[in-house]
Amino acid sequence: MSTTVPRRRAERSSRRSRLRPGRRFGVTVWVVLLLAGLAALAYGATPGARAYVGESGGVAVAVAFTTGLVARSGGRTFVYGALALLLGGAVVVTDEPVLRTGAAVLTCVVTAVFAVMVTTPAATVVQAVREVLVAMLVALVGAAAVVGLEPTLNLSRFAYTTLGASLALCLLVVFRLGAGLHGLGRRGLVAVLIGGGLLAVTLAYAEVLRRYGAPDLVDTLLDGRRWSLDTLHGAPRPVQALLGVPALVWGTHMRARRRQGWWVCAFGVTAAAQVTHTFLDPSLTLLEAGLTTAYSVVVGVVLGAVVIRVDLLLTGSRRGRRARIDDSGSTLRPEPGRTHPLL
Repeated sequence: MSTTVPRRRAERSSRRSRLRPGRRFGVTVWVVLLLAGLAALAYGATPGARAYVGESGGVAVAVAFTTGLVARSGGRTFVYGALALLLGGAVVVTDEPVLRTGAAVLTCVVTAVFAVMVTTPAATVVQAVREVLVAMLVALVGAAAVVGLEPTLNLSRFAYTTLGASLALCLLVVFRLGAGLHGLGRRGLVAVLIGGGLLAVTLAYAEVLRRYGAPDLVDTLLDGRRWSLDTLHGAPRPVQALLGVPALVWGTHMRARRRQGWWVCAFGVTAAAQVTHTFLDPSLTLLEAGLTTAYSVVVGVVLGAVVIRVDLLLTGSRRGRRARIDDSGSTLRPEPGRTHPLL
């Protein structure tokens, strides 16, 4: 018995050492593909550049994020990566508006889910803010890819479609990561119900206000937005600031202790998807879109930090020595690293 256990450990360690170079090579190829896509997008934005340059950059980023999401969720990376490459190649070759729009929708959805999946547990509020910044960086790159594809779309329909599809896809992935409904628990169920209700109420209120709202109320809200754009050169987006970013902050913090945090993080796709919606808005300049995203992140981070403190107070984990352990920075519930599969 004593000789068998060390032998098995030696076999596992040697097996892991053989796999590490392959994983490093895969990550290197992924980074090169992503950087090539960003370079093509940057060149495609210059005057006189051919249209297919920007489209190729958007396709490269879409393929990179698709393979990253599939690898992170434990799927068949080469199969789905090849499918994304075939779709992207058809978009560049045919230059059909329908294909470009479809590719833009898929890119936005994949980017939003990948931005959530690439996060890691955060034992402290500072670490949770770091994970939000990582997710927003992924969302910004995905937004550049969508803009590079130059879709022909109705912005409101695009927003509703991508929000619904990204949330549904993320919940399916989280269903596996969170051990199904059995691992949801009371806290996870409350978080999902509150998040879903807040998203539905916010979207429904905005739509009803836009169609049937009283002119005076609509004018007041529009005047406030115009003042914010004129004075601050940006206006926070309600869904992003009140739901998406706080969900990422609280969810990554909860994941350090409970797997139910994945169910909270799922609503972070709303923050990532709305980055693309903001940069596609023709009424906003590039500076205004960037500051709008920044203001939404700041408001959401502050709200998320408040939710964390309230959660810790209600669960009684802010007392004495246990409170110092909670804020020590050590992850109590380990997860695979950022470049490793979660399943």
